Amino acid sequence: MNADVVVIGAGALGLSTALHAAQLGRSVVVVERQTAGSQASGRAAGLFKSVQADELRTELARRSIDKAVSFADWAGVPLEVIRSGSFLVARTGEHQAYLRTEAHQSRGWGADVQEASPADLAGRLSYYHGDGDELALWCPEDAYIEEPASLTQAYLAAGRRHGAEVLENETVTGITLSGGRVTAVETTARTITTAVAVDAAGAWTRQVAELAGAQVAVAPVRHQLLITEPSADLDPADPITRVVDAAVYLRPARGGLMFGGFEAAPLPLDPRAEPSSFSTDDMPLDLAVLRKLAGQVAAEAPLAADGPVAEHRGGLFTMSPDGRFVAGPLPDVPGLWVASGCNGSGFSSSLAIGEALAGWICGRPDRLDIGALAPARFGPLTDEALITDGIWQYAHYYDPAGSQP
Repeated sequence: MNADVVVIGAGALGLSTALHAAQLGRSVVVVERQTAGSQASGRAAGLFKSVQADELRTELARRSIDKAVSFADWAGVPLEVIRSGSFLVARTGEHQAYLRTEAHQSRGWGADVQEASPADLAGRLSYYHGDGDELALWCPEDAYIEEPASLTQAYLAAGRRHGAEVLENETVTGITLSGGRVTAVETTARTITTAVAVDAAGAWTRQVAELAGAQVAVAPVRHQLLITEPSADLDPADPITRVVDAAVYLRPARGGLMFGGFEAAPLPLDPRAEPSSFSTDDMPLDLAVLRKLAGQVAAEAPLAADGPVAEHRGGLFTMSPDGRFVAGPLPDVPGLWVASGCNGSGFSSSLAIGEALAGWICGRPDRLDIGALAPARFGPLTDEALITDGIWQYAHYYDPAGSQP
């Protein structure tokens, strides 16, 4: 089998890269050891957030929102996106100052961010009741996808329309090099001759790169969320809410409430240390972590704190040392590219990351320049340093501390 581009991993980042490369006229094969969207992407919260920490991530986030809502127009496949808007809420003085700084920056980068009054917050939310002393920002551009599988299925259908082939339940076992360059990808079933391989293997990114003798600076860290049983007290048309001082997010889901958050001491979990059969289904979950996080907003959102749980799920985020995506060519192995370092935003920024990465691979001068996200920005890092830095970035996801000292 031959292909111009082989994408390893059929999550949101991999499928988006494959679709956009196929749209640029390349022959594309996607190889997935399980089934498409079955790992982190299938467990995502589905949230799109326009307010980001720097200009490039803001541009990627807003571009992804635009591409999500217009998916049928450019990809030829329908995709339902809930254009709910979102509130960013801060209850402490420190976090209020942080949000005002974020709002000022984000407006300068083109995002639509408005300060909301206590009446706005109370009038638009049925599941969250503030005390009137919090600061709330209204972000009308923000949206969500109700079921994460909707996006992966749309990517699959659109990719196939443009000629991309997806090989599921097929594990990559080797990356063949000649003269130091990629010449083929080996799987349990075949050899695929190619000059370009894209490592989009999520929590398995590092071990795939190691097949070619390369290193990628990411560390997998567990993230969890829950969805409560349906409640008559919740309006399914409500917007998203993010309470930054508690590091939690909430949105309507399946007639109930979705609740997730970023704990201070998350669980790192490296699949390289697990049996070869390990999948995200084997990742241990801990509902007590979510209940503790929910306790911080029990007065404002009691359903999150004590509502009966209909679903409890989790996935593995790939965290990078600086909290930004890792996307671009691996410097020591020509032909090997990476799409990883989701840092909790891989699902929602996948549309723009895949577009930009495919454009880079295909030599498109009009692409969005994501050179600042290239993996070469990191020097050699030990596993211990990667885990320490990844945990710090995760724990400070909504933190005014900014970047790690």
